[in-house]
Amino acid sequence: MGLAVQSISGQKSKTNLAKFEPPNGKCLVFVGQDLGATGGLDNYSNGYSDFFDTPSGVTVYTNLSPGDESFGYFNKGLDGLKTMANWGAGDSWAQNYIDDTTYAHSLMAIGLSMVNHEKKVAKGEHDDLIKELGSWIKSTGRPIFLRIGYEFDGWDWNHYKRKHYLNAWKRIHAIFEAMEVNNVALVWQSKGTGSDQAVLEDWYPGDAIVDWCGYSYFGNPDEEMITFARKHGKPVFIAEASPVLQTDNVYFDSDLKKEAVAKRAWQNWFVPFFRTLNEHQDVIKAFSYINVNWSIQPMWITNPVFQKVDSRIQVSDFISEKWKAEMAKARYLKPTTDLWSRLENK
Repeated sequence: MGLAVQSISGQKSKTNLAKFEPPNGKCLVFVGQDLGATGGLDNYSNGYSDFFDTPSGVTVYTNLSPGDESFGYFNKGLDGLKTMANWGAGDSWAQNYIDDTTYAHSLMAIGLSMVNHEKKVAKGEHDDLIKELGSWIKSTGRPIFLRIGYEFDGWDWNHYKRKHYLNAWKRIHAIFEAMEVNNVALVWQSKGTGSDQAVLEDWYPGDAIVDWCGYSYFGNPDEEMITFARKHGKPVFIAEASPVLQTDNVYFDSDLKKEAVAKRAWQNWFVPFFRTLNEHQDVIKAFSYINVNWSIQPMWITNPVFQKVDSRIQVSDFISEKWKAEMAKARYLKPTTDLWSRLENK
């Protein structure tokens, strides 16, 4: 059992590492959030892994929302897990990564949506889907990070109801526990800005059933979740990160293909991002970079936040060089044959 850093005065002592938490001073690097973004696959060969070292993890998505529609795609439930799905934001297919040798030693983070269905999940109406998900996770034989109802406080787009959300989380945890799904870490993820400590406490499922705290890092994220995680003795997963250049609510061109924009993005987004990682090494133990051309995907074309964003690192020689130098640091773990054994597994 590894020992964590000493706690800060007045905060809950963090004496042990959490499920799949890497050793102190180390950080897991995930890339997402669709097959084209990650690349390194037979039919997807112009993504991150075709230009840089394979990341220690990949990010995928699925849902407990059968019958719902997104940009012409109708959910069956657990879409994008065993078969390919596209909700208007690129092709998603978790099993494809599991079966491909490029990612043989990589971890996986799954964003599990239950929008419009959290009450049904809480009442047990989707137990079969939860059990199917648990069985699939067990079948992968690798560490899986499950972001249940990610961005729970994104009320403008997820509109979760607190009571049902919390009960749904508890039900998923209970089913997995009964099934002995031991290769999963449960991640509780905020949208990353606008929710103070009182809101976070109100929506928190509880220390006993949350392994990691998470948040999204786009334009102007705050550090409320970092403060919260320290209080509760949990590691932090920056589960979604992509350079969005903004001042207050004004969004600027964030297309990294343009040299001037890339240089501005490095100074105004990447430098502060890495500074955040380094200043909070005691709690930030993983992040996922979204390496995608948001501006051409149907889901984001009219979205005011992402419609001007192309966050693919490989399209900028300037950022690629600096990114490679940063990723070469010993802090960032690689998908070596011993990676899984280096993570806490209690």
